[in-house]
Amino acid sequence: MENNNDYNDEEMTVELELDDGTLVNCAVITILTVESKDYIALLPLKDGQSTQAALESEESEVWFYRYSENPEDPDEEPQMDYIEDDDEYEKVADAFDEYLDTCEFEELADD
Repeated sequence: MENNNDYNDEEMTVELELDDGTLVNCAVITILTVESKDYIALLPLKDGQSTQAALESEESEVWFYRYSENPEDPDEEPQMDYIEDDDEYEKVADAFDEYLDTCEFEELADD
């Protein structure tokens, strides 16, 4: 597992349109590389909710998507695709758990 980006210093959000047309504002937690593919971890935010409040909420769930950028055109919108394969999803979820463990370890080390 490789962590390409860490957005702890700056809060980044994206707006997703769900299949039913609903728009959901999500905090970008991190972008992970698993088996040479990039994935984005998103945290849905309720209206006006901060990322920190969402992270602390027991109701929060993280959404994972396959993620890619066009290296030829950095201004082009990144592509996010559903992960339909259960094994692939599990690998991404495991990599995200490792990412969280690393974050918690770094917090402890900073104290």
